[in-house]
Amino acid sequence: MRGNFESQSVLIEGLKQGNEGAYEYLVEHYHNRLCVYAHSLIRDDLMAEDIVQNVFVQVWEKRHKLKHDFSLENYLYKSVHNKFIDQYRKGKAVMALEKKYIEALELAVEEQDELQEQKILGILFNAIYELPPKCQQIFLMSKKEGLTNIEISEYLNVSKKTVEGQITKAFGILREKLGKKYEVIMMVVFGSETKRLI
Repeated sequence: MRGNFESQSVLIEGLKQGNEGAYEYLVEHYHNRLCVYAHSLIRDDLMAEDIVQNVFVQVWEKRHKLKHDFSLENYLYKSVHNKFIDQYRKGKAVMALEKKYIEALELAVEEQDELQEQKILGILFNAIYELPPKCQQIFLMSKKEGLTNIEISEYLNVSKKTVEGQITKAFGILREKLGKKYEVIMMVVFGSETKRLI
């Protein structure tokens, strides 16, 4: 029954013992929240759902390794994030930033010439990868991996203000390098944040 697994220790023990009721409770309790989180990373409903399903399958397959003294919720969210990174690295996922580049090009480039689009994309990406190392790392963690400023600050062990400052610096450098010719694309790609910063 549902109430039997509201305690994390009882839920974990049920999972370790292969109790299908515990697994059903796990899915029912966390599915929607994990899907929302996955979607915030990947911006694709089907891929987000697929990631979450894979995480649940992984938990079931590795249930014997679950420990009573760790946070199951943190483990699930971390697993979703890791699956997302794995899919991106394998080239199976299209990042939200890359989707926005495509959308921006469709709006900003009247002539849908493939070579011209690739040239503009190349200029944009080159500008990002020419940012100073720390600035580039923080910018990509924020805009490509979808991490919040707090998550980045905790991961890199720096202050939130440092993260915000580096992102502001990145926008300034990109604005200077790309010039007004590409400002409309940056506005679409980075949204209202760009308007404040450049």
